[in-house]
Amino acid sequence: MSFYDASVPAFLQILGSLSGILAKAEAHCAAKNIQPDVLLSARLYPDMLPLSKQIQLACDFSAKGCARLAHVDVPSTPDTEKTFGELRQRLANTIDYIKKFTPAQFEGGNSKEVTFPIGADKTLTLKGQEFLNRFAFPNFYFHASIAHGILRHNGVEIGKRDFLGVA
Repeated sequence: MSFYDASVPAFLQILGSLSGILAKAEAHCAAKNIQPDVLLSARLYPDMLPLSKQIQLACDFSAKGCARLAHVDVPSTPDTEKTFGELRQRLANTIDYIKKFTPAQFEGGNSKEVTFPIGADKTLTLKGQEFLNRFAFPNFYFHASIAHGILRHNGVEIGKRDFLGVA
């Protein structure tokens, strides 16, 4: 399996599923007469980030992860989304961005060094495979899982199949 095949399809699968669960969350709000801001600002615990930020971070870890693995300029996307529609558009834009990568851009990426920020004033350098497995994927799946958990905790009827994108 190529390095591209090990990374890009995994990101695309979950980004697509996040779009689907956001659509279900929006429908849930309409059906239950809940203001969308209630879910968009919901957190699993007070010291955790809200749903909207979880979606933004899942987009960031996938897009920036691919850019770093392909050794191209890392995109900068301001976090301005305030509605379900805007978050779904961010997911769609991220999917479109990731789909533009080619397998050739990832050739040898598993062993090339990737340097990335960890905090405001520190960086870390890992080989591509380590970067994907120890940083990009764990962070991406964490934020996607938390987004799913926030919605499920708040009564949106979604399950594992929705998370996996096979519902």
